[in-house]
Amino acid sequence: MQTNPFKTRLTTPGHVPMLGTWLMSAAPAVAEALGFCGFDFLVVDMEHSPLDLADAVGLMRAIAGTPSESLVRVPWNDQVDVKRVLDAGARNVMFPFVQSAEEAAAAVAYTRYPPQGVRGVAAVHRGSRYGQTRDYLHTANAGIAVVIQLETPEALARLPAIAAVPGVDSLFLGPGDLSAAMGRIGEIAHPEVQASIAKAARDAHAAGKPIGIVGANPEIVAQYLGYGYDWVAIASDLAMLTSRAADFIGAIRGQIPGAPPSGAAY
Repeated sequence: MQTNPFKTRLTTPGHVPMLGTWLMSAAPAVAEALGFCGFDFLVVDMEHSPLDLADAVGLMRAIAGTPSESLVRVPWNDQVDVKRVLDAGARNVMFPFVQSAEEAAAAVAYTRYPPQGVRGVAAVHRGSRYGQTRDYLHTANAGIAVVIQLETPEALARLPAIAAVPGVDSLFLGPGDLSAAMGRIGEIAHPEVQASIAKAARDAHAAGKPIGIVGANPEIVAQYLGYGYDWVAIASDLAMLTSRAADFIGAIRGQIPGAPPSGAAY
């Protein structure tokens, strides 16, 4: 059986919180570079980026040569998408916008070979190291981490039932969509949204499940860790790149008389 360090840490009680970031640029070199920067995990996002399956494979290959682990967010809770990313080598899969225990159970089933699930069988693919992992069909089920993403008040109300689904390894809160669903789009810092975010961490722990989230900057991430979140992503590759670039160009233009402000074109 291939070991899965991400799942091991995720499901080990009392583990040190894991830190990661989102990959939105579809650039293997960027993924590889970030993999050497100390991130525990890197999210290969197929939902809100132009990544196709071949792009995702390229990113997973780049990450595999680093100390970091890849976590693939599929575009939707869809059996075909899940089958393809698992055959492509994904071991950690995030399912967006899960609203019920029934949808969570379907997500788990998509990651499992029969009789535990409905994953289709192929003999040779990247997931089985092209058939060289001889016992893959018998051990793959246990080696795959399933992360269920909750993004609405309705999903949070059903958190205990979703967390109780066998095979769900962790929950993940999407703060952007949650704020939108609460009528506070773009207002993640609003007290009502923050109260829901903090409650979700408490409810997940009461249900015996680790929970993750994403924050825009180190200060927000520290706040979420204070709420009790077990693993947190910090912004994204593009957010870090553009914010640092804006800082650099702003600092330089600030020393040039008559230069336009940062972000303005000449």
